[in-house]
Amino acid sequence: MVDSLRDQLLKSGIVNSVHREPRVVASVGKIAARKTGKPQRSPRRPAPSCEMDLAKAYALRAQTQARERKQLEQELAEQARARRERKVKIQQVLAGNALNKADADQPRNFEYAGKIRRIYVDPAQLVALNAGQLGVVQHSGRYLLVAGDVARQVHAIDPHQVALLVDQQTTAGTDDGVPDDLMW
Repeated sequence: MVDSLRDQLLKSGIVNSVHREPRVVASVGKIAARKTGKPQRSPRRPAPSCEMDLAKAYALRAQTQARERKQLEQELAEQARARRERKVKIQQVLAGNALNKADADQPRNFEYAGKIRRIYVDPAQLVALNAGQLGVVQHSGRYLLVAGDVARQVHAIDPHQVALLVDQQTTAGTDDGVPDDLMW
């Protein structure tokens, strides 16, 4: 009366009556294991996919980091090359155009890079500087007094190197030399 599970599954139609024979390789391995007394290793199976994926992930991450590092180095090299080119162009524009005088004794203060800076000029240069006819350019750690058009050329190359250039349109209306925002 008691039917085995196999018989019950066959009667219900859930399982077909296909019967597979045992693999020959497995049976040979068992026989070899019986003869030597040591268990025979089954043929080598591939490593689990998670370990392969982990190794691939590490390799991809290393490649990505190397690529990003190389790209960053290239960008920095390009920026340095562009800076050197701008510096050479500015040096060519400024060659022989500095108007600084050794005997100038009148200080002209101006704000540059968040700090108050000072350049010494004579009275005629002070008037021209305040009128926008002259400008101050920072080059190689020094402040050079140059003509207004030279300062505009430097501004076209690198605007950060122009320390002081008064706009002539704003000074055209007032000729008294007193700023409009000065409170007495």
